[in-house]
Amino acid sequence: MRAPTRSWCCARRRGRPGFAGRHASPGHRRGCGYARERAGGRGAARLRYAALPRAASCAGRFVETATVTLRARPGGHDARGRPYRRRARWVFDSRPLPVLPPARTTLLQHFRGWFVRTAGPRFDPGCADLMDFRTAQPAHGLSFGYVLPLGPREALVEYTEFSRAPLDAAGYEAALRDYTGKVLRLGSFEVTGSEQGVIPMTDARFPRAAAPGVFRIGTAGGATRPSTGYTFAAVQRQARRVADRYHRGLAPVPPVPHARRSRAMDAVLLRALDQGRVDGAAFFARLFTALPPERVLAFLDGATGPLQDLGIGRHVPWGPMTRTALELPFLRRLPAGAPPHRGEP
Repeated sequence: MRAPTRSWCCARRRGRPGFAGRHASPGHRRGCGYARERAGGRGAARLRYAALPRAASCAGRFVETATVTLRARPGGHDARGRPYRRRARWVFDSRPLPVLPPARTTLLQHFRGWFVRTAGPRFDPGCADLMDFRTAQPAHGLSFGYVLPLGPREALVEYTEFSRAPLDAAGYEAALRDYTGKVLRLGSFEVTGSEQGVIPMTDARFPRAAAPGVFRIGTAGGATRPSTGYTFAAVQRQARRVADRYHRGLAPVPPVPHARRSRAMDAVLLRALDQGRVDGAAFFARLFTALPPERVLAFLDGATGPLQDLGIGRHVPWGPMTRTALELPFLRRLPAGAPPHRGEP
């Protein structure tokens, strides 16, 4: 089963070991409603936003295979249909789950991006727009534009939405045309490539093991931050923990990707967004306006502590969030695809 071509992206502190790829500073200059000079100030200056193609993300031996099941005995076929066998004591499985676990709230972060080449210079290669909320907002959830410059005339431009269901091809086409034309005002440009994806945003509980010696990692293991869809930094934390345990002679069981505190906060935000109680664009814009970008990005990645989370909590809409927090314990976790809870739209 061949994975579609996509890019891995994450923000990290300058000077911290990472991967080689394209870099820019996370601007948030327009979408989060505050001046570009603030985004380029002390907080953002410590950050680099890095991106690399999926094909370049594997440092070891990479084997492309059509095998889609794991068995106790070796078997399967490679991408060309030839017999394919591998033996391993430990297996780390990041393939998407066929069905998501039961949850109280499940949204999807779905997106489509164009790799564009403009007629003239339109982009600042040193500054990325991670959330540009000048897109039309859905009734439930939120949407935003994303721009990762690859050069003065080239960039990856995406339309992203948090909602219950993906758009059709015409919907993404219209959204990207509107964003590139009316918002970014790119003028004439050529689409040289595209990427598309869907990321589950859910308060479901993901099992860490699928079978003895078979561990779920990545999105399949709950590494995706439920309220933001951010995954890559949590996957790196999982991988470091697995390597450390293996080095010490312990079973390389992946850790729980996000703290219970973070998952509880995410469950509240997810339901508030899904029920339309919180204006998603205003919510994130307020965080980036009131707090240093470095702290907000750490929060979105699940890398903040209790005191930092309390500080961030001062800037959320207390009324709808409190109402949502009080009702969550009384909601049942429903199977994926089940009708919404009674009374929901």
